Amino acid sequence: MATKIKIKKGDTVRVIAGSEKGSEGTVVSISREKNRAIVEGVNLIKKHNKPNAQNPQGGITEKEAPIHISNLSLLTSDGKTTRVGYRVEDGSKVRVAKKTDEVI
Repeated sequence: MATKIKIKKGDTVRVIAGSEKGSEGTVVSISREKNRAIVEGVNLIKKHNKPNAQNPQGGITEKEAPIHISNLSLLTSDGKTTRVGYRVEDGSKVRVAKKTDEVI
């Protein structure tokens, strides 16, 4: 069962746990079924590719691997981590940073 994911595509996040702790990046995509996100420049892995028509040389490429949502924290505009809350403003539901109370 997937939980409520409060981080969206395009958000700037910081890794708060694991081997990539402290690194920051932008969320590229989110997998709701697995509670994981791919963050730009974070959790890089090396992929070994066989030669094929598009890549006749083959070789090793680096790409981002998914990281669990619980290990990510949203960054506010001043660069501090915060949790996310919700509020209704003008009849629409908006995300709010808990620390600074600003609309995200």
